[in-house]
Amino acid sequence: MAKVRVLVLRTAGINCDEEVMHCWQAAGGEPTLMHLNALSDDPAVLERFQIVTIPGGFSYGDDVAAGAIFAQRVASRLAEPLRDLVQRGGGILGICNGFQILVKAGLLPGDGETNAVTVTYNDSAKFEARWVRLEVCTDRCVFLTPGAHLEMPVEHAEGKVVTADDAVVSRLAEAGKIAVRYVDDTGRYDSYPANPNGSEGGIAGLCDGTGRVLGLMPHPDRHFEHAHHPRWTSRRTDGPPDGLTVFQNAVRFWQS
Repeated sequence: MAKVRVLVLRTAGINCDEEVMHCWQAAGGEPTLMHLNALSDDPAVLERFQIVTIPGGFSYGDDVAAGAIFAQRVASRLAEPLRDLVQRGGGILGICNGFQILVKAGLLPGDGETNAVTVTYNDSAKFEARWVRLEVCTDRCVFLTPGAHLEMPVEHAEGKVVTADDAVVSRLAEAGKIAVRYVDDTGRYDSYPANPNGSEGGIAGLCDGTGRVLGLMPHPDRHFEHAHHPRWTSRRTDGPPDGLTVFQNAVRFWQS
């Protein structure tokens, strides 16, 4: 069976590319690492891949705002080629800085809601680095298992998802575009630190209408081994680590 071909993008400040490459390899994919400049010079390269991944980090130092410079480069040179990739059945995964980039480049959540959503500074006004619990809220995203609960870390200062008004959150939920929510052990999504940044509706990640574009603030690439979890000795280890399932689900989907 042919391997699923994945393009992993890097540029100045992206610092999770090696972890993401490892996760795709562990999941059975065939990742290729490429600098953003090279793809911008030749967007036709995308025709060789089924999935594009934008890893986490602090692209261009997040000097203007988190992901803003990378997002502008995507919007000006790559937005249409990436939409073409999705239209022909491909997918996109954005993690942390990658999620911020997809939102600010207009690729998420899509379908007329793009200008009604952004990602901004945490309510705590500080960098949040902690493990969080996530609830999968959609049955349409190919990267996620419906109804699953996942644990993985966040590491960001600008992770709060905000919308133009409450109606936007409702529309996103009804359309199945809220991919994952932060939740505590009781299922609440509006309390700190379970919701580490104050995201409206507890939104930790969004998908588009196809279910093949996913962006999320938490890092699945930092929970690809059971021992990564701070309480791993008291958790079940007979299945794959939570973060690795995101990559495995995608490989299974594109191999089918």
